[in-house]
Amino acid sequence: MLKKALSTVVIIISFAGPAWAELDITITQGAGKRTPIAVVPFGWTGTTADMPLDIAEVIGNDLSRSGRFAPIGEDDMLQKPTDGTDVDFDDWSILGVEAVIIGRVTQTGENAYSVQFQLFDVFGRDQLVGYRMPASRGTMRRVAHRAADMIYEKLTGIKGVFDTKVAYVTAQPRGNGRLYSLIVSDQDGENEFKIMESTDPIMSPAWSPDSRRLAYVSFEGNKSSIFVQTLRTGSRIQVSSKAGINGAPAFSPDGRKLVVTLGGVDGNLDIHVLDINSRQSQRLTTHRAIDTEGSWSPDGRYIYFTSDRSGGPQIYRVAADGGTPERITFEGSYNARPRLSPDGAKLAMVHNDRGNYRIAVLDLERKDLLVLSVGNQDESPSFAPNSDTLIYATRQGRNGVLETVSADGLIRQRLASGGGDVREPVWSPFQRF
Repeated sequence: MLKKALSTVVIIISFAGPAWAELDITITQGAGKRTPIAVVPFGWTGTTADMPLDIAEVIGNDLSRSGRFAPIGEDDMLQKPTDGTDVDFDDWSILGVEAVIIGRVTQTGENAYSVQFQLFDVFGRDQLVGYRMPASRGTMRRVAHRAADMIYEKLTGIKGVFDTKVAYVTAQPRGNGRLYSLIVSDQDGENEFKIMESTDPIMSPAWSPDSRRLAYVSFEGNKSSIFVQTLRTGSRIQVSSKAGINGAPAFSPDGRKLVVTLGGVDGNLDIHVLDINSRQSQRLTTHRAIDTEGSWSPDGRYIYFTSDRSGGPQIYRVAADGGTPERITFEGSYNARPRLSPDGAKLAMVHNDRGNYRIAVLDLERKDLLVLSVGNQDESPSFAPNSDTLIYATRQGRNGVLETVSADGLIRQRLASGGGDVREPVWSPFQRF
C-alpha cells in the first residue's frame, strides 16, 4: 500500500535536457580473440578548425564495445588515408589489421555536412562498403552509428544495433523516499534524457513498434495506471486506470493494442488485450491463478505470459484472439517474464538456476534452454531488434545496474550509472531516420 497522499509528477515535454548521469559501459566478457581493425581519423573540410563530432571515434567505440573487434591505436597506424586511392594494403597487412575504415566529413552549408566512409578488406584488397550520408550537428552522432551498423553487418552478417535506444527506470534517494525517473538513452549510454519523474514508482516501460511512444505503469495518485507517452512531444494519455491492478503493458506488433495485466479489487490477475484508441479490453485468461507479464509474438498471433496455475511460475501462451492457454516451459521450477526475440525464434525469461534468478533463452524450435547471465538476482530481459543481444537488470552491491549479453552468452557488457538504482530496461526497435 502506498503511503503518500499526493505524488509529484514531472513530465519532460521534449528532449530538452540530459539526465544526471550517463551509463558507463564496460566489457566484462568478450568473444575470445577479437578481430583487429583500423578506424582511421576522418578527414575534415569546413569553416572551423575541428569537425563538430569525431566520427571515427564514435565508429571505433561502437565496434570495440561490440566485443568482436579490437581497433588499433592511432599512434600505431603507418598511414592515415582519407581517400580510398591512398590505402596501402601492405602497410595494414604488416600490422595484422584485417579491415580498414576511412572517411571524410565535408561542410556543405551553415549546418549541413556530408559524411563519407569506406570499408576495406585488407586480405582481399578490395572495398566492402562505401557510403555518403547527409548530416547536421544534431544528427551527426546518429549518422556515425548508422555507419557503424553498416560496417558491423558487412563484417559479421548480423544487423548492427548502434543506432537504437534503450529505456529504463532509475530510483534515487530523496528525503525519506525515492525519486523515480523514466530515462531514454542511445544504446551506448549517450544522450540520456528524462521522459518523466515522480516520487511514486514507475514500472514496466515498453516501446511501440515505431520507437515513437513508450507505455509504462505509474503509481501517481496512490493507484496503478497505464500511460502511453509520445517521446517527441511529451504528451501522454492514460489508457487504463481500472479499480485494482493495472500493469505490465506491451505493444502489439501493429502498435494499436496493448497486452496488459488487470486485477480487480479481489486482486486476481488476468491477461487482457486493450485497444489504445477505444480503451475497450478483451479478457484472455480467466483462471484463478496469477496470470501476468504478457508479451506478443512478432507475428501478432500469440501472447506469451507468466502463470502459476501449475503450482509455480511457468510460461504459457494463448492465441491473441482467445482460446485455451498452452504451457511452454517445463525445465526448472521457476520461469517468468517472457520476451520473444524479434525474429520469433527465441524466448527470453527469468529462470531459477540452482537458486539463482538468471536470464535464460529457450530455442522455440529445438526446445534447448541456455542460461546466459551469471548473477543471482537478474531480471527484466529485453531483446535488441537484431535478436542477437539482450539487455537485462542485475545487482552490483546495493544498486541495480544493466548488463547486455549476446544470445549465445559469449559477450557481456555492464552498463553502470551514477544515477542510483537502475532497473527495468527495454531495448527499442530499429529507429526510422
